[in-house]
Amino acid sequence: MIPSDSRSRNGSPLRPAFSGVASYRVDQPTVGEELHPVIHAGRVALVTGAASGIGRAAALEFARLGLKIAIADVNVAALESTGKQLATMVGAANVLVVPTDVAQLEQVVRLRDKVYEAWGEVRRVSSISVSSSTAAVPLYSRSPHSMPICSPFHVYIICPHPTLPHPSSPIHPPTRVVPTRAAHPEIVAVLMNNAGIGPKGTSWGGIENWRSVFDVNLFGCVSPPPLPLADPYARTGRIVNVQQTFVPSMLHQENQAVIINTGSKQGITNPPGNAAYNASKAAVKSLTEGLAHELRERPDSNVTAHLFIPGWTFTGMTGASGLAPAKPAGAWSAEETVLYMLDRVRSGDFYILVPDNDTKREVDQLRIMWGAADIAEGRPALSRWHKDYKALFEEYMRDGLAQLE
Repeated sequence: MIPSDSRSRNGSPLRPAFSGVASYRVDQPTVGEELHPVIHAGRVALVTGAASGIGRAAALEFARLGLKIAIADVNVAALESTGKQLATMVGAANVLVVPTDVAQLEQVVRLRDKVYEAWGEVRRVSSISVSSSTAAVPLYSRSPHSMPICSPFHVYIICPHPTLPHPSSPIHPPTRVVPTRAAHPEIVAVLMNNAGIGPKGTSWGGIENWRSVFDVNLFGCVSPPPLPLADPYARTGRIVNVQQTFVPSMLHQENQAVIINTGSKQGITNPPGNAAYNASKAAVKSLTEGLAHELRERPDSNVTAHLFIPGWTFTGMTGASGLAPAKPAGAWSAEETVLYMLDRVRSGDFYILVPDNDTKREVDQLRIMWGAADIAEGRPALSRWHKDYKALFEEYMRDGLAQLE
């Protein structure tokens, strides 16, 4: 229990335990672009939700840096428009436009296949002449696309097996297929999971919106391993993902790669109004934290994960689709947000908390610390918006900002 003071108010993070800022970050030297050499000419960036807003701005910035660009979105007309602009920058051969609904597994798999067909090279293995005293095992396609989604790619070497009997087989001469790990295609260097929607779902209403927002915002990024086709849920958004479709092959690339998942401040501070969207983005935060941990625990891992948390950004979801005539003064443009994000990726940050013209980083830090202290100090849920705590929160913010100045 937090002891009360003479003011008879539940403690705020400023009294006495917290300073209101993230005090325990390990100091790191300033680093340049060499920390993540994936963002340079000739490598491949895949961006979902690339038809508009932040996704489009990211694709255009990757093109300016000379990367090959694969873009995906459910909005076909806008996606093709983005693709045409990219082609003028890097050439049509370096742009791949794949209309994709990330809430549909078969479409995500098709997206992966098209990316690898366009730019992937898997080493061919020639047959070896063998005698008739060999075992026969069915010969699988060399294509990585025929492998299970969560399996690393393999090539299959045909070689003699001198001891096993020779069963009947359509393969002549009889052969044995031995799986062996080979050099994996150096394809996707930047995987940006950016698809997102925001239909309203309250805590007890809008169930269809709940399903839609989770299918796109969460299951479009990740899901459990595929279920058997006989399972009644196997054809729903439950197994739809980008992360588990692409990451297994990225793990085995010799060169570095990055995964950028787009979250939201609403998934951290949880403001009232759209419980469905907030919950989906809170889940994205959790899964990306888990991904980052799993990646760094792998020996010799060359892949890093980053949680991209935009500020107020003028995009299709926030007004640029025609609902507002011009960018509000307080918002950042999508281009500004992307440039800030890439700078923080180069610096190795996991949490990329983006400010805007209305909200400084220090304000975000104080709000996040207040929300965490709701749990630590036993305050009501979302006390920032509670009538009995509103004045205390405002005082906490004033004091916190004054201390930082």
